[in-house]
Amino acid sequence: MDIRPIRPTELNALIALYAHLHTSDDPLPEPVVVDAVWQELMANPRDRVFGVYVDDSLVSSCALTVVPNLTRGCRPYGVIENVVTHPAHRNRGYGKALLSHALSFAWSVGCYKVMVFTGKKDPATRRFYEAAGFDRHEKQAFVATPTD
Repeated sequence: MDIRPIRPTELNALIALYAHLHTSDDPLPEPVVVDAVWQELMANPRDRVFGVYVDDSLVSSCALTVVPNLTRGCRPYGVIENVVTHPAHRNRGYGKALLSHALSFAWSVGCYKVMVFTGKKDPATRRFYEAAGFDRHEKQAFVATPTD
């Protein structure tokens, strides 16, 4: 197992892995738009997309954004999103190792906290995040989406 930032040339592998993130998702826009978003992510020093590789194949990933902050001594905070492990590689510790790596990076750049959000309600998902060091009782999340 190798955990590292996903390289700019590995977009297709990441998109293939994201097929396992949601059972249904909005379709991707034209490739030129996807590539522009990817280039923006890769160029932003506050955005990191980490991957777990087994035999040179991407099997797990998460995205970490480090957000500047004017409280807590001006220490930033982190937000982890898009945590996914390929179904054929689940329950092997890859996701927990990946989150540990992302947390270590966040602590190394001075984050005072890191939050992760999930829409999954099943107890196994909650146990997974708690085992990775997250406290589901620490904060209450509220989510707004655009009204059409």
